[in-house]
Amino acid sequence: MTGRNLSASDVCNIARGLCKVSVSTEAIERLVESRKLVFELSDKGVPIYGCNRGVGWNKDKKVTKEFVSQFNKNMLHSHSVGVGESASIEEARGAMVIRLNNLLVGCTGLSPEIVQLMAEMLNRSITPLFPKRGSVGEADIVNLSHLGLVLIGEGKVLYKGAVVLAAEAFAKEGLEPVVLLEKDGLAILSSNALSAAMACEAYHETEVLMHTADMISCMSLEGLNGNVSPLRDGAQRQRPYPRQIETAAALRSYLEGSYLYEPSEGRPLQDPLSFRCVSQVHGAVRTAMDYARENLEIHLNASDDNPCLLLEERDITSCGNFDPLVWVLGMQNLSVALSHVSKMSCLRSLKLAMPGFTGLTRHLTPNDDTIAFSTIQKTYASMDAEIRLLANPVSMDTFPLAGGMEDISTNAPLVMEKHMKIIDDLYYVLAVEGIHAAQAMNLRGAHYGKGTQAALKRLRGVVPFYSSDDRVLTDDIEAIHDFLKGGGLLADQ
Repeated sequence: MTGRNLSASDVCNIARGLCKVSVSTEAIERLVESRKLVFELSDKGVPIYGCNRGVGWNKDKKVTKEFVSQFNKNMLHSHSVGVGESASIEEARGAMVIRLNNLLVGCTGLSPEIVQLMAEMLNRSITPLFPKRGSVGEADIVNLSHLGLVLIGEGKVLYKGAVVLAAEAFAKEGLEPVVLLEKDGLAILSSNALSAAMACEAYHETEVLMHTADMISCMSLEGLNGNVSPLRDGAQRQRPYPRQIETAAALRSYLEGSYLYEPSEGRPLQDPLSFRCVSQVHGAVRTAMDYARENLEIHLNASDDNPCLLLEERDITSCGNFDPLVWVLGMQNLSVALSHVSKMSCLRSLKLAMPGFTGLTRHLTPNDDTIAFSTIQKTYASMDAEIRLLANPVSMDTFPLAGGMEDISTNAPLVMEKHMKIIDDLYYVLAVEGIHAAQAMNLRGAHYGKGTQAALKRLRGVVPFYSSDDRVLTDDIEAIHDFLKGGGLLADQ
């Protein structure tokens, strides 16, 4: 780790324990130089927020050298006001990864020992436990203060499957807690690392979901006996949005060898837009993903510190680099984009249940004695309504805090929480579409695409064809939801 080369996928891989970390020599040297500069400026009497001055409304209060260690402890204790369930292991580890990399930029001037201890914690699977809720998204100070408590040995960690005091885990690993001195406390907690870690997880989950949505849309197209002509490369390139073209190519690969490429007298000239515009809509979602990822990754390799140490200028300055709105807006926009995916999926499920569109039985019944997929429409209609509710923006809802000084915020963690809930709801919507698509494909009995045929076989390994008597569909929906969410439909793709 250098402070400059971390990607969102790197964060997820490290958070999942798929690789270890090491800090570059150059980055450590930069930290050492930054630390020297902090003491140099402080010794000259330069007022430094969170160092020789208080924080928040107390920015006008002086902090003497004799009191600095206690001041840092007081800061961590007073800021530890997060509530609710703990962040997941992936979120907590992701937050450490991001904060570690941001610190390596060299704009905080903290003790290098703190960075080294955080790297050791990651590599030895000592995971801090801290509340997930309470941050307004203008630095996750109420959450990361609990990380600070861990670093000084006071907080709790998950270690070898048990919750223990950090000091106990450190002792078993031969590690020493840190002693916080000038500017250390503020450097640990004043960061958007938790929100950014949640964003990395949300982005990763969105990627998997969109590949799944692509595949299911192709299965529905085959269940409909629809047209592949809108996917032609020539037509796509006349509207050269890169992600639309890329999506269309993926859809064509899933449908390669399908009966849809053969002439059919019963096939209408054009299909409903929910079938015809998949590459355009899914491509638009991926374009929104690009914006979110590009701006998130700038954050991962930048400083969000205030005050900001300017090593080359030998100075320190107050700033607003802790404001994460640029990538929070990207994730908020992505939530809106996913609501379109949900709407399209619901519309395709509705059409697949209508004989006028498919030429198959009403609600895809296998015989005259069954009801099949009639009431199931309520389920995905409910999920879609919830998704549209969750997609409503929240980044502008704020109060003036800290004596009126902190009068804007982004609610970044809430934006990410809503996005993850949208993903879960959308998997239910796609599960129901998958059930419809597979039933239609089985009823039609044609030869299907290379990708869709394999996907149908995998889905049928989870739930059987709906035949003979009516059955409890809740079990089928839950099973397919979990199957899709685990990436099961995409095996070998």
